[in-house]
Amino acid sequence: MKQGERTGLVLEGGGMRGIYTAGVLDVFLERGIEFDGVIGVSAGVVHGCSFLAGQKGRSIRYYKRYCRDWRFMSMRNLLLTGDMVGEKFCYHDLPERLDPFDYEAFKRCRTEFYAVCSNVVTGRAEYLRMQDMRKHVDIMRASASLPCISKMVRINGKKYLDGACTDSIPVRAFRRMGFRRNVVILTREEGYVKQAEVSRLVRLRYWRYPRFLQALENRHLRYNEKIRYIRRLEQAGEVFVLRPSRKLTIGRMEHNPRELQRTYNLGRRDARRHMEELMKWLETC
Repeated sequence: MKQGERTGLVLEGGGMRGIYTAGVLDVFLERGIEFDGVIGVSAGVVHGCSFLAGQKGRSIRYYKRYCRDWRFMSMRNLLLTGDMVGEKFCYHDLPERLDPFDYEAFKRCRTEFYAVCSNVVTGRAEYLRMQDMRKHVDIMRASASLPCISKMVRINGKKYLDGACTDSIPVRAFRRMGFRRNVVILTREEGYVKQAEVSRLVRLRYWRYPRFLQALENRHLRYNEKIRYIRRLEQAGEVFVLRPSRKLTIGRMEHNPRELQRTYNLGRRDARRHMEELMKWLETC
């Protein structure tokens, strides 16, 4: 590795598609693969924290166990609280009691961990460092709070929503932060092209935040440009990309444990299939 360069891991989001990432990360844990820094978006943050805490299998375990529990993710939550994902259940009951998160192991980890959040007022991405999961749980919640089905999360007086609204795959930002060589885990297959998807409901909901609304309207353009950028870096040997070997059929709000397991298993298979190539690439860092 060149002096001053650090290796990073970039985790795309995608709702329940992120369980694919969990499968890849569990293989990394089995092989003892570590990074100087990790940055996640939305579901990437959720699974990235278990990776840094060294808790192999935790994500698939609690996703399968609670995916049909209305407190986990449901229209009932949305109607009762304004959030599709149950805040108390997912961010407190589950990690603190039902399937304990290893807060101390996370704090001991030397890897820098960042979450991408979208500032609703400025319409720009912010890259917030997480060093203590108990103190910084609202950063995770903000990064994973989808427009229209989640309330805005306030942190230090600022309003945030889903990080993918402004930077779905933060490779360029992570390189600026000094992580020049990165492993990138995507949750879309090769050849995927994002289409415009801003609905009338979104425009009505966020008309008071024109910069954020503009970011949403241009999101597909930024995403597709980012994929082209990653491809150039990949050809130059500066990133190593792992993506689904086939189109994922899992729903964004999937409630079928078998589908979750299939998607997780695909992540494991894809990681194992590329492991020798990945290890050689890491040796050059």
